[in-house]
Amino acid sequence: MLFRYTILFVEDVAASLAFYERAFGLTRRFLHDGGDYGELATGETRLAFSSVRLMQQLGKSPSRPRPEAPVFEIAFETDDVAAALAQAMVAGAVLVQPVRQEDWGQTTAYVRDPDGYLVELCSPVPGA
Repeated sequence: MLFRYTILFVEDVAASLAFYERAFGLTRRFLHDGGDYGELATGETRLAFSSVRLMQQLGKSPSRPRPEAPVFEIAFETDDVAAALAQAMVAGAVLVQPVRQEDWGQTTAYVRDPDGYLVELCSPVPGA
C-alpha cells in the first residue's frame, strides 16, 4: 500500500495552491480545468485540494477547519524553521506558535493557512 495524497477541502482551489507555492515553496503538479481539484508535489506523497462545492456534488458534507480546535495538522520538515516561518508569514500565514526548541531536540513553529488549516514547520527529529 502506498500513501499517495492528503486532500484539504477548500473554497478556492487555485488560491490555496498559490498560497502553498508562495508560503512553502511547493511546486504545482496541476490544477484541473474545472478548478475544483489540484495537487502540489511534495515528494512521494502529494498535497491535494478539492473544492467544497465538488465534495458536496459528490454527496459529501465536509466541515470547515476549526483553527481553535484542530483535529490534525500537516507538517513540513526543514533545516531552517525560522526562515520557513518568515516566508510563510510574508505569504499570508497566521502565526499560531513562534519558533520554539522542543525538549526532544526538534525545532517547531506553527501557522494557520488562509483556509484555517494548521501547518507545522519543523526540523528533523534528532536520531530518527
